[in-house]
Amino acid sequence: MFTLEICANSFASALAAEKGGAQRVELCENMAEGGTTPSYGQIWQCKKQLNLAVWPIIRPRGGDFFYSDEEFEIMKTDIQMCKDLQCDGAVTGILLANGEIDQKRCQILLELAYPMPVSFHRAFDKCNDQPKALEALIALGFVRVLTSGAAKTAYAGMQRIKQLIAQAGNRIEIMPGSGISPDNIVEIKNSTNATIFHASAKTRVDSKIQFSNFTPEEDHYEQTSTTIVKELINKLQP
Repeated sequence: MFTLEICANSFASALAAEKGGAQRVELCENMAEGGTTPSYGQIWQCKKQLNLAVWPIIRPRGGDFFYSDEEFEIMKTDIQMCKDLQCDGAVTGILLANGEIDQKRCQILLELAYPMPVSFHRAFDKCNDQPKALEALIALGFVRVLTSGAAKTAYAGMQRIKQLIAQAGNRIEIMPGSGISPDNIVEIKNSTNATIFHASAKTRVDSKIQFSNFTPEEDHYEQTSTTIVKELINKLQP
């Protein structure tokens, strides 16, 4: 059995992911910045209308993963919001300035989230020692980690991902992500032995607005494509 998680940047994207057959969404906003925490309304709408698992990302801003005290307080509040909305899980990650896992703060978030499970996002790819960081995540109690193997894409990091999967065993899920498409998902699956995958499956949506003071090019946006999700699912079939 294989699991496909879609990085969904809106309710419309999450709905497209569900229609395409994905089992879970990592719900976010500001995908161009790597994803930031979605609004209360986005999460509420997804939980109200969708049946697939909804895991919001808890990330107060783009950029690095070394946060101020004020940003950490925001993350704690957002974790509680996800619990209140009965989310299936949450996705987060905090690093120290030296590239190690911030175990103290991560532990606080995990305890606050309990019994809601928590996954660690691609902050893991900024760690100074991934095998060591993986052991820290396992000890903390994270259930999953998203990674490109510290490479630009999961395809480029396949060898490292395979090593991490072997190291993890049954203790934590290793989920390849970044640049996964219908063209490469089979090779990534076969080369890494992964059973869960993360993709945005996004496509460009042209604006339907009939008037603008600016060029139509500035009004387009990106959204998950049901068609691409279905292609990914079909590629994972035995």
